[in-house]
Amino acid sequence: MSEVLSQSQIDALLNAFQSGGNEEKPVEPEKKYRKYDFSRPRKFTKDRIKMLNGVFENYTRVLNNRLNALLRINCEIEVESIEEQRYFEFSNALSESDVLALGTVSIKDKEEEDPVMFYLSNTTVLSMIDRMMGGEGGMETELPSDYMYTDLELEIYESLAQDVIPLLGGSWENYISLQVDYSRTEVNPTLVQLLGLDEIVVIVDLKIQMAGGEGRMSICLPGSMLINIFAEISLENPAKKTSGEDNSEEIFDKLRDSSLEIVAQLGDTQLSLSDVFHLSVGDVVDLGRPKDSPIYLEIGGYQWFAGRIGTHKKNMAVKIDEVCYQAEQRSE
Repeated sequence: MSEVLSQSQIDALLNAFQSGGNEEKPVEPEKKYRKYDFSRPRKFTKDRIKMLNGVFENYTRVLNNRLNALLRINCEIEVESIEEQRYFEFSNALSESDVLALGTVSIKDKEEEDPVMFYLSNTTVLSMIDRMMGGEGGMETELPSDYMYTDLELEIYESLAQDVIPLLGGSWENYISLQVDYSRTEVNPTLVQLLGLDEIVVIVDLKIQMAGGEGRMSICLPGSMLINIFAEISLENPAKKTSGEDNSEEIFDKLRDSSLEIVAQLGDTQLSLSDVFHLSVGDVVDLGRPKDSPIYLEIGGYQWFAGRIGTHKKNMAVKIDEVCYQAEQRSE
């Protein structure tokens, strides 16, 4: 029999209907997440990326003041993204008409082998050159894809790179003392392999907003260089190291309370399907081992302990006699 609604329930439904209680809720857009490649795990944690973000926030402030003085125009620079990638993702985006400015990093007077790469889009560079030469600095929206810099433009580009690249060294002063110097300019970077295609790099994208339009600047940081920098920062900051040890002890405390499955293996043998089918209560299966042979305790598929089988408080038990540390002992 169907349930009969009371008058109060009917009034509640009518009030909800009149107040728009049956209106459909707006559907929230689905969040998009970046796919993670488990075969190539990330080398830099979120804390390291956050540190890099702070470093380049400092760099954009200094760079902004420097460009304002060079170009005699008010421009705004901000960090758009910092991502860990493979070098081929950066190099494949370059074309024959692009130009790269290279810088060398020295940590405690020791120069790193891999260079830092600075890339400015052609429209951004030409706009800056136009401003430095006394023009209005308008950005060409229809620049030919095969445009090549003239010798004069390359000279001005190099002088500009010599001004902005060394500023990156001072941006690290809150963490470590290092020096960044301008090295050279590479024309047509598609013909030069500066790093291994599968090497880890961190790409920093900067957005440059000027009166003539919007430009972009990308900085490619080799992963090996960043690993050396972070290692030096850890050595110079013992407090952070101590904090890391405390955290590890806390993690181990939580692991001690976790449960693991321990398997005591008496032995193993092979039986035919016919023998298994005819087994019954009371039958004996020969394991091919003496009764006083050791029993192995397996954890996670590996033999970690050896002992003897027996009883404890009327329950089957294994008394541990030996801890198997050697790999050859576990495989016996």
